[in-house]
Amino acid sequence: MKKMLHGKKKYSDEEFDDDRFDKEDEIDDPEDENDSEDNDDPEEDDSEDNDDPEEDDSEDNDDSEEDDSEDNDDPEEDDPEDDDEDEEDEEDDEEEDTEEDRRAYRRRRRIRNQIICYAVVAVLLGGLIAGGVYLGKNIAVSIQEKKQAQAELERQIQEEQEAEADRELVIDTPETLPEEPETAEEPEEDYLGELVDSYLSEMPLGDKVAGLFIVTPEAITGVSTAIQAGEGTQTALNEYAVGGLIYFEKNIIDEAQLKEMLANTDSMSKYPIFLAVDEEGGSVSRVAQSSIEVAQVGDMAAIGESQDAAQALEAGTTIGAYLKDLGFNLDFAPVADVAGAEGSELGNRVFGSDAQAVGEMVSNAVKGIESSGVSSCLKHFPGIGYVEEDTHDGRVETTKTLDEMRNNDFIPFKAGIEAGADMVMVSHVAVADGSEEAVPSTLSKTIMTDVLRNELGFEGVIITDALNMSAVTEYYTSAEAAVGAIEAGADMLLMPEDFYEAYEAVLAAVQDGTIPEERIDESLNRIYRIKCADKLQ
Repeated sequence: MKKMLHGKKKYSDEEFDDDRFDKEDEIDDPEDENDSEDNDDPEEDDSEDNDDPEEDDSEDNDDSEEDDSEDNDDPEEDDPEDDDEDEEDEEDDEEEDTEEDRRAYRRRRRIRNQIICYAVVAVLLGGLIAGGVYLGKNIAVSIQEKKQAQAELERQIQEEQEAEADRELVIDTPETLPEEPETAEEPEEDYLGELVDSYLSEMPLGDKVAGLFIVTPEAITGVSTAIQAGEGTQTALNEYAVGGLIYFEKNIIDEAQLKEMLANTDSMSKYPIFLAVDEEGGSVSRVAQSSIEVAQVGDMAAIGESQDAAQALEAGTTIGAYLKDLGFNLDFAPVADVAGAEGSELGNRVFGSDAQAVGEMVSNAVKGIESSGVSSCLKHFPGIGYVEEDTHDGRVETTKTLDEMRNNDFIPFKAGIEAGADMVMVSHVAVADGSEEAVPSTLSKTIMTDVLRNELGFEGVIITDALNMSAVTEYYTSAEAAVGAIEAGADMLLMPEDFYEAYEAVLAAVQDGTIPEERIDESLNRIYRIKCADKLQ
């Protein structure tokens, strides 16, 4: 009976104490194997237990009866044995119950672990889904914001374009135009002017006056023919700081001698100095007709006949290049006169009789010379192409009026001035219908100041033709010619018959106020702007 009661006794899940198997849970493989073995043949265990329940019952009944009788017979002897058997049965039942409870616990634990794993996976999936949804929302919001910003930008651009179109349609009348404040334009810095001022500000009056003259080296040294620049040249330049020296064929021996003489002269001068020559090409070519071998340039008449202005440019470039190489910086060329009279003393020195064609030739010749770094000089203003007499021999007067000259003779000079000629040489020819007495143009204020300076707008240096010609010397002293030319508007005086007389006369005229010193400064400013231009390059 006890065995049956013990066999029917089970532990519920609530009564089962998990703590009893904490240590057993740590054993993995053996118990799992036992579980599989226990599960392999559960029917056998059940069959063994349930083979003959009736027999068991009967036997139990018999035994119980026997036990009762035996207990009644000898209760003291039977109690110990029965107790031992009962304890053994109880232990067996407990072992069976324990094994089943272990298996049940492990099943529950596996189920619980699976549930936990599923829950974790579900949580992770939920997190991923939630993160994807959140990220998708942000991307969608960002895209929407960009679209809105783009739409706003397009709207602003359209509004600006419409506003601009409206402004273009509005025409302000003088009454509606706002008054703009007057702003003074800042003058451009005149670096060349500052350099010129640096020379003139330190220059004594005697040097200023001497700077207006271009003479031969013989005129200041006293030698018959100057072929070198030595102590005599140095002494002369120290005393008379002339503005320039002009050389002729007699001063040229060979290339080395000429280069050395010009270089020494330049270094001996206290101030920048013009080293000049007449190099027109053709018959008037001091260098090309000397012993020095240079490129030969034909007469201007031949170039004019070609009607190819490019040849004039080439001629000017060629002449300027070899003069620069030798040491010259001023060429009294090109001739800008227009041929008119058949017996003109200019002959083949002019480009032709068509004023417009001559102007084109002159312009190109000037560009060629100036491009080489040599200053050019147009000659002989206002034009001597229509006269047959030679001013070297005496007075010459043209029969043409100023109006006639404006429509013909002035045209090439205008072209040369526009091309950038640094100088214009004024001839001694007298213009009959001038507002003053017919005097040589070199002494005429009408010709030099009113016409050349003001009417034609020439801002460069006006230089006289050689003042030692008979057209001047037969009627004027060197002093009169020099002072008269400065008063009429000349900036430089070329080769007076007596340099010392001319120099002293101009100096005295400035000292006594006949010629204001400011007038001398004006001419020197023009002169030094040419001389100093290359120093800023």
